[in-house]
Amino acid sequence: MIMRYTIIPLFFLFFFFSVPLPVLHMSVACAASDEEVDFLSDDFYEEEPEIEQVGDPIEPFNRVMFQFNDHAYTYVLKPVAQGYAAVLPLDIRGIIDNFFRNLEEPVVFVNCLLQGRVADAGSALVRFVANSTIGVGGLVDFAGREIGFEPVEATLGETLGVWGIGDGFYLVVPFFGPSTLRDFTGTLVDSLAMTPYYTNIDSWGTKMGIYAEKTTNEISLHLGEYEDLKKLSFDPYVALRNSYFQYRKKLRDHRVDIENFPVEDDR
Repeated sequence: MIMRYTIIPLFFLFFFFSVPLPVLHMSVACAASDEEVDFLSDDFYEEEPEIEQVGDPIEPFNRVMFQFNDHAYTYVLKPVAQGYAAVLPLDIRGIIDNFFRNLEEPVVFVNCLLQGRVADAGSALVRFVANSTIGVGGLVDFAGREIGFEPVEATLGETLGVWGIGDGFYLVVPFFGPSTLRDFTGTLVDSLAMTPYYTNIDSWGTKMGIYAEKTTNEISLHLGEYEDLKKLSFDPYVALRNSYFQYRKKLRDHRVDIENFPVEDDR
C-alpha cells in the first residue's frame, strides 16, 4: 500500500480538497495492487532502483513539522477516522473513495499529456468518461473492473521533474506531510485545477464538510500503516522520508499498480 500522510485539519481542508496523489495525504502517498504492497516487507526493498538524492537542508524545521503532524494524526485525525470506520462498512468507504478519485482523472489526463505519456492519458480519459457515466458518477470503478483500464498516476510535480526541474529540497509541510519544494508546488497547482468542481457550492460549511468527509474517509482506509512504520523504526522521521522517496520512485517508474479499494487494517 502507499501510505498517505493525510494530516489536514478541518480549517485547512477547503484549500486542499482536490489535491491528487501523493493527496496529502498520510501521503507517503494509498493504493493497492492485486498483491498488497507492504513497505515493511523485505520484498519491497529487493533490487531497489537507485533513488535520486534530495537534500534536507532544513531538517530541524522538518523534524518540528513531523512531530506536529504526528500529534495531529495521533490525537485528532486517527480517533475520528476510527470512529468513522466503525460506522461505515469498508465497501461504502471504497465507493466514496472511488467518487473522489474519479474527480482527479482530468488532472491525471493533462499531466500524462504534458509528460508525453499518450497511452496513459488515453487510459485516464477512458476511465473518467466510463466511470462518470456507466460507473454512476464515479461511484463504481467500471473501467478498472470491467474493461481493464487500471488507474494511472500523474501529478504536476512529476511533470516538472520530466521537464528537468529539480526537487529543490525535502520539505515536511504542516497538515500535509512529506514532499519536496517542487512536488508541493505541483500539488498546489493540481489542487487549483480541481476548483471548477466546487465553484458552484456557495456555502463554506458545505465545502468544509466535503473536505472533512474526503479526508476522514481516506484516512479510515489506511489505519495502521503509519503506526507499523513507526513501530519498526529507530528514527521515524528518517524512515518516513526514505519511504516517501522509495515509493515515489516506484510510482514514477510505473512499477506499482493503483487500485481504488485498499486493504483495511483498523488499528
